[in-house]
Amino acid sequence: MTLWRFGYSARLLKTNHFRTAASNTSFPAVWMLLAQYSGRIPGLFVVVKKNRFFTMPETVEDKANLELYSPHPEVRGMTLLDREAFKRTVVVPVLKVKKEIVNTLLKSLKHTVLQRPGLKRVVEDPEDEDSRLVILDPHKIPEFSLGESEQEVLKRLNVHPEVSKYNLELTYENFKSEEILRAVLPEGQDVTSGFSRVGHIAHLNLRDHQLPYRHLIGQVIIDKNPGITCVVNKTNIIDSTYRNFQMEVLAGESKLVTKVKENNIAYELDFSKVYWNPRLSTEHGRIVELLKPGDVLFDVFAGIGPFAIPAAKKKCRVFANDLNPESYNWLLHNCKLNKVDNKVKAFNMDGRDFLLGPVREELSKELPLLKEQKTSFHIVMNLPALAIEFLDVFRHFLVGEPCSTAGLPTVHCYGFSKHDDPAKDIQERAEASLGTSLDGRCSTYLVRNVAPSKEMLCISFQIPADVLYKRPCPDEAKPASKRLCTSKDFSEEKLELKKS
Repeated sequence: MTLWRFGYSARLLKTNHFRTAASNTSFPAVWMLLAQYSGRIPGLFVVVKKNRFFTMPETVEDKANLELYSPHPEVRGMTLLDREAFKRTVVVPVLKVKKEIVNTLLKSLKHTVLQRPGLKRVVEDPEDEDSRLVILDPHKIPEFSLGESEQEVLKRLNVHPEVSKYNLELTYENFKSEEILRAVLPEGQDVTSGFSRVGHIAHLNLRDHQLPYRHLIGQVIIDKNPGITCVVNKTNIIDSTYRNFQMEVLAGESKLVTKVKENNIAYELDFSKVYWNPRLSTEHGRIVELLKPGDVLFDVFAGIGPFAIPAAKKKCRVFANDLNPESYNWLLHNCKLNKVDNKVKAFNMDGRDFLLGPVREELSKELPLLKEQKTSFHIVMNLPALAIEFLDVFRHFLVGEPCSTAGLPTVHCYGFSKHDDPAKDIQERAEASLGTSLDGRCSTYLVRNVAPSKEMLCISFQIPADVLYKRPCPDEAKPASKRLCTSKDFSEEKLELKKS
């Protein structure tokens, strides 16, 4: 066999085959030890004479039996990223191949050839300019021994089946983020390499034991994920009033205004001031899919518009509200960006006031006019921490005779649950707010797992007529005016109506 040194110079270490009946030393142990020492001392070459490999004690072999593609052990505990410290040399198998058949060989041995980010699979042969060295995956070539199928391929291509050894230098660029963080963080602790991506921003939720390494983690994520230029960590829970949270910039630029694209629709936002969760993309699409052109959508906690804007693009009439002034402003901005500002009436109100004001007014006006069921009314309440508590507002929400059952508004209300039976829990809490049973009249949908033992669900139901309507008593005087009494005037609505 032949050992090749990878670097500025190439030297040879020639030995006999090592597989002897007397030797208890496995090849991987020898390779790893060679790799360790040659990586620590530049230019060091071990000269081994024929038949002089010795049997190492089992303890040495165990220590050497490390993962082939793990960074150098000395990076453990690093808090300030030093990319140079990740350099190490490993020994990999290679085949010597005539350069004119390299591409054919690569296709034939595609499952056996080395696949690592930033590493060449084919390198120069320092002894023969007409040949190339094809690097194989050590995990696919146990003990540098080719399987029958690989040998058949080589025989067909007239390639000598001898496997040689090659010293390959790995650098920081060649390791994956998970490998780097697993090598740096204390052994046995969870490694964070996953994150939510919001435009150019990576959003982390680090645990306490990871905080000393937070700046290193942030820089690794930037290095290993093209397009990420800012990494932030949430430093407190989401505020249930405005649905935003405090954050710390861990690495990169502090630019938090970004652009995202969801379900083929573009949005712009300031991530530090509004709520945006890319994990809700599928749920946004699911609800919008339920709507038909001409339907009416009331979005009680609209954020920057992930329900409202695609619904408007689907030619629905949309009333969208958010209490957070920043969300309201970005909602208006994104409506203009997507050219639906004349189809969305936007409000900056408390959710309960929005329901008791614009929503009640529109339903009072529209429902009595429904003769044929052509229009459906949908009320989306995506504030999972609190939305179920708002459902009591629908008790005797309207006055008069009920419309047809088909015309009753459909509510899509979101909530969190830590219950063993989250669907049952959500339904029971919704029933308590509404004051009626929803058995056989609702459906629950698991949106996502938020945390261990914590689920986010959506319960959908048509508001029962006996809940929605308050029927006037026969001796009750007719109301003097139909003007609505709300906690705020509708200056926002009037302004939007003038614009439209």
